[in-house]
Parts: sequence; structure tokens; C-alpha cells
Amino acid sequence: GTMMFAHHATPPPPPIFSSAFFRGTTTTPRRSSSSSSTTTKRFGSTVRRVSATTRREQKINAASVFEDAEKAIEIPKNAEGIKKSIQRQIATGTIATVPTSFDDEDMYQATARAAREQLVERWNDTYAHFHKENPKQAYYISMEFLQGRALTNAIGNMKLTGAYSDALRSLGYSLESLAEEEKNMGLGNGGLGRLAACFLDSIATLSLPAWGYGMRYKYGLFKQAIDQKSGQQSEFADDWLARGNPWEIPRPQISYPISFYGKVVDGKWVPGQQVAAIAYDTPIPGYNTKNCISLRLWDAQPIVADFNLSAFNESDYKTAMGPTNLAQQMMAVLYPGDATNEGKALRLSQQYMLCSASVQDILARFKERGNTDWNKLPEKVCVQMNDTHPTLAAPELMRLLIDQEGLSWDDAWALTKKTVAYTNHTVMPEALEKWPLDLMEELLPRHMEIIRQIDSRFISEVKATFKGKKTEKEMNSFLKATTILENVYPDATGGPKMGDTVEKAEAPPKTVRMANLCCIAGLSINGVAQIHSDIVKAFTFKEFAEIYGDKFQNKTNGVTPRRWLAFCNPELSKVITKWVGNTDAWITDTEVLRKLIENAKNPELQKEWKEAKLVRKQICKDYIKKTTGIDVPINAMFDIQVKRIHEYKRQFLNILGIIYRYRQIKAMSKEERAKVVPRVCVFGGKAYATYVQAKRIVRLVTAVGEVVNNDPEIGDLMKVVFVPDYNVSVAETLIPASELSQHISTAGTEASGTSNMKFQMNGCLIIGTLDGANVEIRECIGDDHFFLFGITEDEVEPAREERAAGKFVAPKSFLDTIAYVRSGAFGKQGEFEELLGSLEGNSGFGQGDYFLVGKDFQSYIECQEKVDEAYRNQDGWTESSILSTATSGKFNSDRTIEQYASEIWDIKPCVVP
Repeated sequence: GTMMFAHHATPPPPPIFSSAFFRGTTTTPRRSSSSSSTTTKRFGSTVRRVSATTRREQKINAASVFEDAEKAIEIPKNAEGIKKSIQRQIATGTIATVPTSFDDEDMYQATARAAREQLVERWNDTYAHFHKENPKQAYYISMEFLQGRALTNAIGNMKLTGAYSDALRSLGYSLESLAEEEKNMGLGNGGLGRLAACFLDSIATLSLPAWGYGMRYKYGLFKQAIDQKSGQQSEFADDWLARGNPWEIPRPQISYPISFYGKVVDGKWVPGQQVAAIAYDTPIPGYNTKNCISLRLWDAQPIVADFNLSAFNESDYKTAMGPTNLAQQMMAVLYPGDATNEGKALRLSQQYMLCSASVQDILARFKERGNTDWNKLPEKVCVQMNDTHPTLAAPELMRLLIDQEGLSWDDAWALTKKTVAYTNHTVMPEALEKWPLDLMEELLPRHMEIIRQIDSRFISEVKATFKGKKTEKEMNSFLKATTILENVYPDATGGPKMGDTVEKAEAPPKTVRMANLCCIAGLSINGVAQIHSDIVKAFTFKEFAEIYGDKFQNKTNGVTPRRWLAFCNPELSKVITKWVGNTDAWITDTEVLRKLIENAKNPELQKEWKEAKLVRKQICKDYIKKTTGIDVPINAMFDIQVKRIHEYKRQFLNILGIIYRYRQIKAMSKEERAKVVPRVCVFGGKAYATYVQAKRIVRLVTAVGEVVNNDPEIGDLMKVVFVPDYNVSVAETLIPASELSQHISTAGTEASGTSNMKFQMNGCLIIGTLDGANVEIRECIGDDHFFLFGITEDEVEPAREERAAGKFVAPKSFLDTIAYVRSGAFGKQGEFEELLGSLEGNSGFGQGDYFLVGKDFQSYIECQEKVDEAYRNQDGWTESSILSTATSGKFNSDRTIEQYASEIWDIKPCVVP
């Protein structure tokens, strides 16, 4: 489940971010990946080179210093030792506390620091081992990493949960309550970022040589609240770093210059502006292995030499503080609004900083390990670009190889094409990133030279490949779709045509199409579920499939069974371990879960299964009460839809279905009501701050809740809940409690979805369309245990055409429901006019029901009746629930990562002894 749509417009940030703002002198880069003559990196630290002899001595010295230190320090592995370690953190000032006050947050910090010591030991051993073995290493570059809390996960993966639990109990604390003190790292937005986090867990668990690279945003996306008066979403800065992050290891000595603006002189870039990228490592431990990899996050800081002291002393603070403000602005938030040019420049600068720092670091490590032959780069390095955000890794690698390492253009290009790979996460054309050409020229002049050259070579390649096979017209339309630069080349058929309006004849904007650059430079192009990969090849990039057919692959997403079953659902895990033969081997080898199949009808297993679910429903009920004040009945069906709020994900369809159900119950006699299956309908998810329509959907949910939850006729037959500030921890509370979950996107819009996999693993049944990974989940569990509705992907365009032609007749059930909302039954009169308007009219922006809510409505409510019918037979429902978990093994991210490792990255396990 990932970025299908570009984010919508946002208010402009202060216009610091423009080239006019800062035209100070350019400083020479302090340190760059090519200056190996002056610096050498050892074990993540940089040592100034004095002379050849000292350098050699220091190299030997570094290794022995580490070895001696590790021999001298005993890192505790039992409860008594861990208790002492926690006390040491408190007594020695590792955590910033004072003797007169000490709270749970302090104790959490001390416990996290104790766990971090164990992680650092593993991190050092892993780094040294990879250094010694010099294997091919993969690097996963992503704008987002949605890590969730680290404490329970880290000690769980190190198999020390019992020891930590005992140690804390002896100190008068409980592990569970301390875990609640931890803030979620605010570094992601949705499925794309959570997928990256699951991938890191799997990479470490499989002992693969691979790292993650991301950005250390100060405020993440935002904290969501529901305003008590208006019922609308409000956003606050997410202060996840307020008390520091005990899991990160700052490495100020690992720093790279990141350049912007300026000009190209004699083929070399003379930047107009620079910041330093500083590394922060978050150790990621594997489950039941000594391997501990790195999520290296970059922070931007001003380059000290750039500080204009004389300007400051003359009170010209704007000039003096320019570089500082720039660095702070770059790291403030994930996905800053990009409605303005400044906003676009800021977002593109973030992307470039991520790519430049990461690629400089990758090349520095290549050299650090003693590699000297650049032709061997693809045998030692593979870079995976998670969506189009890190596209600039390709031209940046070219720039460094040509401008700093002195390779020829041809050699650098041949190496780049064997080193970078691209994962596509969306089939929505509006979400495929395009940047204005003039912005790119101004911000990254050297990269634009490289991109223009890549494009012109590509055009020659296409012409040579299809010479005599395509007409000139076919060739032109092929190039129109595939070149990196859009609306730049003279169109063979150019000029205004007869009947064109004046507006139409105006030049369309010139852009740089990132996905096209990825397809041309990438060694592979993969989608994230079978149906998605098929669409990518047949539609999204059909022209590229003609010329690069062998680059296309599918890698169906997965989720880590550690966080998403073993750790978040201990009650069910216990039952599973017992019934698969008293073994917890399923925590890594999820195929073992299939052993549950033979007992799916066994009354004893069913009884334990239901009891485990009930414990989780109670925890969820308490959480809902605490966060929303709503009392929900525990004996009702827990029906949950949690994901980013988006028109294509169709929370709108869900809430309209709930309104329909509410009206049905209202019209029933007392006797009929006694037969209704009670439901607790839960929504959760953030609407992007400037995505107005999504925010209206949130408001409709809260408005319906205000009415339904206080209607005495309804009582406990139905509750409608919006859980605020959905994040990883909230998911870990809701998913294990869920009995039905909704994955109801319009067919062909959800690339994969990954929460569907988490729900399936936890024995939750799914109502859904034939979209994304739903298709494969249904294949695994069997059609009888999946509630399917709605049109299929190949019926979507015809349905839109039918609508545009004015031939669609909406069902009465749908029209009545719309009319009921319009009557003012919920919220203020007229409050939902614009939202309902999006379902009406036959075409046009924000109209014509683009996501076909009306088309699928009747099918949806009929399917919901089947859900009720199935739930009435509790033995049958429980059997389906057991089969759901039993057949979820395919969706283990370990399987996904094994496929990336063997089919794209070509890396092998490198196990720390």
C-alpha cells in the first residue's frame, strides 16, 4: 500500500529556499568521497591522514582498539546483568536525568540505552565482518522509513524479552508500561515507509549484507487530532525527537558536502550553496542472529566555514544565518507542501541530499574495503531506489564517477546501468514524479547536463532498435512517452492544428520525468504485487516493456512476522506455537503455519483461538475508550479499516455503507433488531494536510459517529469510531483485535497494500476488491474464505466511459443514502456538499465519481450481508480465521527479500560468526 497519488498542494513555506536568497561565496567541500588522499574512514570514523606510516599504524590500531575494548567489556545477557546495565545508565549520566526527579520516561530511556549497548556490540561486529569479507552489498534508499517503536522489537529479536522483563520487575517497573513511553519515529507516511522498515528487519534476519538510507526529519509528517468541536482533522508538529532518540548513534565525523545551484565551469560543478550531510545510525537487529545492520539517516547541518562572522557582527543576520536556516528547513518535515516553487525546490533538495549523501557514502565504503577497480563496482554494490524519490542516485553516481573519479562518460554509464534498480509503487500517472525543467536546471545544473546526455543517447538507441520496424509517427509517439525530458523536443507533427484554441497552442510545461529516468538507468523495474507488476508492464510503462522487456519483474510485498504477529499478538502466538508442534520455527519459516490447517475444525483449537482474540479485543476496547471516550461492546464484530485517507482507498464507500446499514436498522422492528449482527466500525488514518476531499471524508466519519453512537434505538448494535493519529503502535493494537478488515480500493489503484497481509496473519477475514495483494491473498486462503465484491480492473475504464456518456444508472440504495446525507442528518446542513458533489456529474475534475463508489455500492452492501451471515456461524468463522493465519506464509517479507537478493541484488548471506 503505497504512494499512489502525488500529494496535493500546500501553503508555501517561507521563501528562504531560493537561489536569490543565498549567493555567498562557495566553500571548497570539506570532505568528499574522492578525497581519499586526505581522509580515511575506519569503522565508521574518519581519521585525518598524517603520513603513510601513521596511517598504516592507525589502521592496525583501530582494529586492535576495538578488539581490546570488546574483551574488556562484558555485555550482559541475563536479567541480573541487564539490571546492572540499566542502573549504570542512570548513575553515569548516559541519560539526562537529575537525582530529584525520575519518571517512567527516564526509566524507558535507561532501558533503551542498555539495549542499545547490546545492539552496538552487534553492529560493530557486523560492520567489521562485512569489511573483512568485502561481499557485494545492497543499499535500500527510501524517503520514508516507518519504523515504529524499537524497544520490544529489539529485545525480541535478540531473544532477551524475558531477561529484560525480569530485570525491570526487580527494579519495580513493567516492560509493557515502559514500552508505551516510546515515541514512534516520525519518518514515514504509509505503506511505502512501513514496507522499507519490514524489509530492514528481514535483511538483518536473513544475515544479508544490505543497509538502509533515509532522512532524519525533525517533525516527520504530522500528529493528527480530531477537533472536539468541529469533528475535523487538525495537524500538529510531531515532536518525536523532543527527548532525543536513544536508538540512534550520531556520527558527526561522517559528513559529506551537498551542493546546490551555481554553475558548471569546464565540465565541473561550481556550487552556489552547500550544506553538510551528517550520519545518524539506527541499529537494526535480525531475529535470532548476531547480524545487526544499519539504517543510516542523514541530517543537514550548515558547513561551519560558511558562517559569515563579519556579516553577523554587522547585524546582517539574514546573510549570516542563511546556511543554518537552509539546513534546518531541509530537515523539518517529510513531504513539505509543493504548491509553490519554493516548496518544490525544498522537496527536490531533500531528495537530492538523500541521494548525494548516500551515494558518496557507498563509494567511500567501496574504497574503505580496499576496492580499487571501478569496473568491479557492480560486483560490490547494488542500489535499490524505493519509488521515484531517490531517482537522482543515478545521475549523482554518474557525476561522482566522471567528475571525481575521472571515468569516461561511457564507462560511468555502463557501470551505473548495472548498479541501480527501481521499484515502482504506483500506477496513477499523476503520482509519477515530474519536476519543472527550469527548477532542475537552476538547482542541479551538472545533473541536468548528465540527464540531457542520457536522454539523447536513449533517443539514438530507440531509433537504432526500431529502425525499419516503426513508422515515423509510431516512433514519435514512442519517444513522446519515454524520453526523460517532456515537451522539450520539437514534435515532428508540431505547431497548432486546425481548430485548436489559443490556450491549447500555448507551450505545455517542460518537465523532467523521474520514472522514465529510472526505467532507462535501472537494471530492473519491479512492481509490488502480481496484478500491479502486470499493469506496470502492460500499461504504465508499456513502451519501455517493448525495448527493455527483460528488466521487468514482480516482487510481491511482505510484512515481518516478528513485529506483526509474534510480538504484537503474544496470545495468538502462544496458541500457534502449541498447535504447529510446540515449535516457534514459524516466526522465521512461516510455511510452518500451514500445520494449523489440519486442526482448523478442531473445537479445542477453536476455543483457544477465540480466547486469544477476546484478550486482544479487550485491549483494543480499552484503547478506543482512552483515545476517543467511546464505549464499544466487546461481543460485537470488530470491523476495521486503517490506512491513509484517500479517495482511491474508498473510506467513503465504507462510511456510506455504514449509513445505509444504520438506516436499515432504524427501520426494523424490535424482533428484527434482535437478529442484527452488532458491529464496531473503526476507521483510522491520516489525510494529507492539504488534501481537502480526504479531510472531508474524515469529517463525515466523525459526524456519523456523533449521531449513531448516541442513538438510543441503536444502542450496542453499531458503533462508529475514528481513532486519531494512526501509526505503527496503533496498528499493533487494532490489527490483532480485528475480525473483519476492509481493503476496498477501486480495482487497479492499490499497488499492493500491506496492512491486508497483517490482518490476514492475525486471523482476520477480509472484505475486498480484486486489487493489489488481495488477489494473491484470496488465492492463498481460497475463495470461500474471502469476501469479494466489485468490478475488476479491466471493467474500470469501460465503467468510467459509461459514466462520461451519461449511461450509468445508480442503484436506489446508493441514491437514497446520498439523499439522506444531504438532508442534514449528519453534521451541519450543507457541510458535505462538495464531498457528495464528487460522486455526481458525469465527468470533470473532482466530479463524476472517478473511483466508482456508486458503481460498486450495491455489490458492496450485498457482500456485507454475506459477512453477517458468515459471522452468525461462529464455528465456521473461526475455522476461516485459522485458515487465514495458516495460509499467510507467502506474505512474510523474508520471502520478498530473498527474491530481491537473488533476482535483483545478487547478494548472499554474510553471517557474523
